Amino acid sequence: MADARFFRRKGPFSIAEIAKLTETTPVNAPDETRVFQDVSPLQNADADILSFFDNRKYLDAFVTSKAGACFVRPEFVDRAPEGMVLFTTKDPYRAYAKAATAFYPFETANGVISDHAVIDPTAKLGKGVQIDAGAVIGANCEIGDGTIIASNAVIGEGVVIGAGCKIGANASISHSLIGNLCLIYPGARIGQDGFGFAMGPQGHVKVPQLGRVVIGNDVEVGSNSTIDRGAGPDTVIGNGCRIDNLVQIGHNVELGMGCVIVSQVGISGSTRIGNFAVLAGQAGITGHLEIGDGAKVAAQAGVMKNVGPGETVGGSPAVPVMEYHKQTVALSRLIRKKK
Repeated sequence: MADARFFRRKGPFSIAEIAKLTETTPVNAPDETRVFQDVSPLQNADADILSFFDNRKYLDAFVTSKAGACFVRPEFVDRAPEGMVLFTTKDPYRAYAKAATAFYPFETANGVISDHAVIDPTAKLGKGVQIDAGAVIGANCEIGDGTIIASNAVIGEGVVIGAGCKIGANASISHSLIGNLCLIYPGARIGQDGFGFAMGPQGHVKVPQLGRVVIGNDVEVGSNSTIDRGAGPDTVIGNGCRIDNLVQIGHNVELGMGCVIVSQVGISGSTRIGNFAVLAGQAGITGHLEIGDGAKVAAQAGVMKNVGPGETVGGSPAVPVMEYHKQTVALSRLIRKKK
């Protein structure tokens, strides 16, 4: 059960309400008015708790769980403990996410503007905006309805932030247009200069970075991640992208819709990433490349050439993932022979 000092629980919710909310089918549920009080992992749950079973490696935990209810795939219904209410679905984890959000809704703005915030008189604030102590809102900013600006965040001149967003503590945003329902986590840096120089033996001359960062709707940017503004064209982050902590996105980069960028990835300037591509942890992408729709880049891969739509690559330099595995096996055999 979540610590009540940090999390506010809603509910309880009945079987009928949970099934409707999650678009699942109740099984072993003779009384659909029965309610559940909370969500929890299988091994910690008891009779009034809702859980989920999605990964076969946790089958033992499922068959021995004391959870009162569980999201589960239809093929595992017969393995459930006696008396457990089941909500069948092809995607138990997604159903659980919806249910958990009902029990623990995301934070919403309280409409309070702290006396200790610094807000330029030309800034335009929407209805119900929350601005916490120490936040700074620059001239001509626009903040949408119900957005939260947390303590010590700095919103630079002219920045536009949509409705229902949350800007975390100590984040800084400049030269940016941000859509609705975005989560910018603490310490993120968005809109700073891109890394652009005219290099030469006489010294490196800085190139003015005259673009913006344009972020779509329903985007998350993790803690201490950085997104540089464009040098002339904009840096663009598409709708629904999920960017983990400690990610670096260079100037003029374009992310399509629904991309997932995992921690410590670095994307060099002017690279274009297609819709729903996934870049795993510590992958590095050189500049001016095309990563196709649905492509996957394995952890710690070094990508030095274009990746086609739907292709999976790994290694450094990155190659198709099956070739990478063959290289690894061949190297292992060479080492064994040498020994």
